[in-house]
Amino acid sequence: MKSILLPTDFSKNSENAIKYAMELFKDVPCTFYVLNVQKASSFISDDMMAMASSATIYQTIVEVSKKSLTNLIAKIEKKYKNEKHSFQSVVDYDNFIDSINQISINKQIDLIVMGTKGASGLERVVFGSNTVHVMQRCIAPVLAIPDGCLFTNLDRIVFSTNNLTLHNVEELKPLKDLLVLHKSKLNVLHFDDFEGATNQKKENKLFLKKHFSNVITYENIDSYSKDFYKTVSGYIHANDIKLIALMRKKHSFLERLFNQHPEETLAFNIDIPFLVMENT
Repeated sequence: MKSILLPTDFSKNSENAIKYAMELFKDVPCTFYVLNVQKASSFISDDMMAMASSATIYQTIVEVSKKSLTNLIAKIEKKYKNEKHSFQSVVDYDNFIDSINQISINKQIDLIVMGTKGASGLERVVFGSNTVHVMQRCIAPVLAIPDGCLFTNLDRIVFSTNNLTLHNVEELKPLKDLLVLHKSKLNVLHFDDFEGATNQKKENKLFLKKHFSNVITYENIDSYSKDFYKTVSGYIHANDIKLIALMRKKHSFLERLFNQHPEETLAFNIDIPFLVMENT
């Protein structure tokens, strides 16, 4: 039984991420925690303050959110009719990241699946600010689903690493679970560190071949270019990659991607899901 967290703000892209999760785990027994986080500052206005006390406002906001979650879950259950899936609604009145981390601990969340948002003036961007913050600061693995991305298959997954630390079985478990579940092939892209830091390339290559022996296609890219984004996006589209997996750790590909390409100005070509796993 997997525990999956589905944050939602009832937007189109968050519902699309939920649909993706339903297809991704259709053959897996899962408990889905559908979470809506509210902030008082988003709702309290002069008109509302004139009508009721802050306590009443809080109760009203929570009740509206609970009702919306109930309706959303009912719609999902009606559409997919999957006896392997159960749903629990969660309403929180807290900081977004703190709320997600708290429920991740309390419910032993295996994976967070959430949608991404576009930004004003851009046709499409890879991540919205909430998704970036979740990837950078949340304790559970995160699968980010770009706006409009539909599940077809996961026949080919790419894992990008710079090998600055040794991999271990536990940190790569979310990736291996998806590979086994969907009988995917794994391509591993290695980026040499252009600052000359010592890496664990040889050890990690042996580790991956041992633990992913049935699915791995090891493909090494010795790149000293700072433009990781251009290299990876080109590889993704040239090889029909369905998902990219990254580690969240200091000096990681993910960190450099965001340092060089802020979420508001990311280019438009990466439109596949991102799996971000925490380095333990």
